[in-house]
This record gives sequence, structure tokens and C-alpha cells, in this order.
Amino acid sequence: MNERSGPFHAIVMDHFAHPRNMGEMENPDGIGEARNPVCGDTMRLFIKVEAARIVKATFLTFGCAAAIAASSMTTEMIIGMTLEDALKVTRQAVSVALGDLPPTKVHCSVLAEAAIKAAISGYQKKLVASHSFFPGGREKR
Repeated sequence: MNERSGPFHAIVMDHFAHPRNMGEMENPDGIGEARNPVCGDTMRLFIKVEAARIVKATFLTFGCAAAIAASSMTTEMIIGMTLEDALKVTRQAVSVALGDLPPTKVHCSVLAEAAIKAAISGYQKKLVASHSFFPGGREKR
């Protein structure tokens, strides 16, 4: 059954009206940001990681209803995933989870995919930087 409210599926409207995991995270392990240069939609994704698994995800988004809904859905999708599995989340998967975004709003799911990759990359860079060693085992200072 197609539960559309105007151009959007009811799932989009629910995540827009009642966003999950919205807000800045204190001391995140990774932060990723993605921006659409055409419309200005911007998604910032924060992740907390334990044992290579995303245990918490929050977001701040400046954008339209679909961008906010995509951000909200993305956090729900990736919480509990391993980093490896989260990197496999595609824009198509986010769009489908939202009841298929209209073609004019697919860029919102593109932002979600890019923000996931950026947040995980940020986490990995932070992890490498915190474990940098000189040859011979001396800690880098």
C-alpha cells in the first residue's frame, strides 16, 4: 500500500515531524558532514563506536523535510551495525527505507550515504592518530 502524503510517503512525514536521534553528540568518535551545493542541504552525522560497531548515532541537519527524514532514518539504520556493514548502506537503501523518495529529493539520500562514509572515515582517522607510533615502538609526541 502506498501511504503518500502529497509527494512524500508517510514514513518521511513521520521522521520529519518526529526526528529520531537529532542533536549534537558530546565527544563523538566520528563526525561526518555532507552538503548539497545546489540546494544547500547539509547533514552532519555523529557516531559513537565500540568494538567496531556503531552504538550511537545522532545528527544535525539544515534542509528540507526529506533531508531531515533521511538523517533520522539513517541514524536508525546504522545504530547496531558494524562499521563494515554501515559502509555498505547506500542512498538507494535509505530511499527505500523512507518509502522511496521522489526523484527531486533523491539527493537527500545521497547526503546520508556520504555522511555515513565521512563519519566512519573521521573515526578511522581519529583512531589512527591516537595510535601513531614511531618505528621501534616509541609513541609519537
